[in-house]
Amino acid sequence: MASDERPQSGIPPELLIPEETLEDVPDRLLLAFAPLHKRAMGTAIGLALGVVVFGLTVFHVVVLADDPIGISLLREYFYGYEVSWKGAFLGFFWGFVAGFAAGWFAAFMRNLVVATSVWITRTRAELAATRDFLDHI
Repeated sequence: MASDERPQSGIPPELLIPEETLEDVPDRLLLAFAPLHKRAMGTAIGLALGVVVFGLTVFHVVVLADDPIGISLLREYFYGYEVSWKGAFLGFFWGFVAGFAAGWFAAFMRNLVVATSVWITRTRAELAATRDFLDHI
């Protein structure tokens, strides 16, 4: 990989571990610190939230047709939402949008915290290893 190319994961090249040192690291540890894919996390959370809002709305339309008071408060958050079949599809859309944004942001923050923690730990280890460098000269 050329030095000016950015890796697919979005991690800066200076934070990547060289390939020869990865042979000593257990696979479970590499998997624990692997970055999350932001779009995949956003899509998964968005679909889950969209399906929950859709299912809850359909349940209220079919089973509890006379008492939609609690779920109708979603119209304060989702533009155009109402407790109806049309509102179920609008709720799915807005649930997906809100869930995607929340999932993407959660993955971004987790990747940032992990990358920063690894960088701080690596920097402290390098400083500790070279602290007495001048004593040996």
